[in-house]
Amino acid sequence: AWYVPCLASLETLQELCRKENLRCKSIGITNKSLKRYEVEYLCDYKVEEGTEYYLVKWKGWPESSNTWEPQKNLKCPVLLQNFLTDKNEYLSRVREGKALKVRNHVKALKPAVADYIVKKAKQRIALQRWKEELNRKKNHKAMILVENTVDLEGPPIDFYYINEYKPAPGINVLNGITTGCECADCPAEKCCPKEAGFILAYNKRKKLKIQPGLPIYECNSFCRCGPDCLNRIVQKGTPYSLCIFRTNNGRGWGVKTLQKIKTNSFVMEYVGEVITSEEAERRGQLYDNQGNTYLFDLDYDSDEFTVDAARYGNVSHFVNHSCDPNLQVFNVFIDNLDLRLPRIALFSTRTIKAGEELTFDYQMKGSIDLTSDSADGLSPSKKRIRTVCKCGAVCCRGYLN
Repeated sequence: AWYVPCLASLETLQELCRKENLRCKSIGITNKSLKRYEVEYLCDYKVEEGTEYYLVKWKGWPESSNTWEPQKNLKCPVLLQNFLTDKNEYLSRVREGKALKVRNHVKALKPAVADYIVKKAKQRIALQRWKEELNRKKNHKAMILVENTVDLEGPPIDFYYINEYKPAPGINVLNGITTGCECADCPAEKCCPKEAGFILAYNKRKKLKIQPGLPIYECNSFCRCGPDCLNRIVQKGTPYSLCIFRTNNGRGWGVKTLQKIKTNSFVMEYVGEVITSEEAERRGQLYDNQGNTYLFDLDYDSDEFTVDAARYGNVSHFVNHSCDPNLQVFNVFIDNLDLRLPRIALFSTRTIKAGEELTFDYQMKGSIDLTSDSADGLSPSKKRIRTVCKCGAVCCRGYLN
């Protein structure tokens, strides 16, 4: 049997049931709860005959069921505070002098103010649901937060969170591993990096010690070593709580760390759909017209495959470019030794303070040794239309490409 997942929220389904007077136990609409009322958000405000009233949107009820309720009946201090904050935010932006206007002894918000408050309330609910979805789908312990104090933009449409590569039909991203190291305590003489002809990438503090351009070979699922092995870093996922936030300078969404990150620490992987370079060229034509930059060439050894994080990706989908970045890209091999299909890991180039935005150079220049033969494998897919850079760095090149 197959099914199509419902994209409507629980509250939307409840609204439909209540509107049609239907019971559905699976979504919480029973005889007992059919007439239950819970404040979802506040829509408007007025004063009549000295009594303050708020227009209430009831959770799980259609907007046609909104009612005016006296403030003394409302037991929702957080929602009242959100209402006041949103009202003051709107007034400060449009530079209006007062929130209330007196007419026939009735004080009321201007329609534009009430409209903004409703939009902010709906946005807040949508972002909260998105945050819950992201944290439900992630496979690491660190939290993902979402924040927008800039505009009314909600969660991105047509974006799906994934934890690892999503290969296109015919592409195998798990290939080439049949054995692992026999180390009781890595690294030993025959540990995975040495077997591949390279040195261990991490020091005893689990920080990166190799130069950009060199690959990372981690222990794999066939190795004898346990999960606490010194050579298992990228495969555990990001250890830092991160926040997807709306930037205030026209760069859309960005990512900032909520914890201090030390130099040479693993921060996150760059994941998405793995497609052929031919398909990437076709999609690139479309993305150029939209001003997007989500294609990342996997040309460490050849130029056959590309990672496209436009529709499928993780937090790295939202990491912005900077000409002076604090993240650096490294090629990683774990359960796949195919040099055409490395995993892409982002490591810190310096100490990053809590609250600081995370960025990497979309051209991967600067800190990379461009004389290295493998350095070419760290460049994102070539762009055809020049995109103006808004990173604001002192050394800004002016364009993303």
